Amino acid sequence: MLGLGEAATLKQVKSAYKTAANHFHPDKCKDADKAKCDDMMKEINEAYELIMKYCVEYSYSFGEEAVRSTYPHDEYLRRYYHGWFDGI
Repeated sequence: MLGLGEAATLKQVKSAYKTAANHFHPDKCKDADKAKCDDMMKEINEAYELIMKYCVEYSYSFGEEAVRSTYPHDEYLRRYYHGWFDGI
C-alpha cells in the first residue's frame, strides 16, 4: 500500500505515508475520482496505523516487573540486577 520494502526505516515510512496521502487526499481529487480517493485514503491510513502500532509495541521494557514476567526464576532476576558476570 505504501510501497515500502521489508526493511524500511521510520523516516521512510513517514515519507511514504505523506506522499501517498498527498496523492490520494480527497480534497485534491477530482469529483469523479472522489469515491476512489476516499477508499484509498482509508487503506493508506490503515496501513500507516498498523505500521506505527507495530513500531510502538515493538519495544522492550527492562523494568523489574517486565523482567520478572519474562524470567520468573529468582536466579535470573538476581543476575539481571546484580550483573551477569559478578564474581567471575
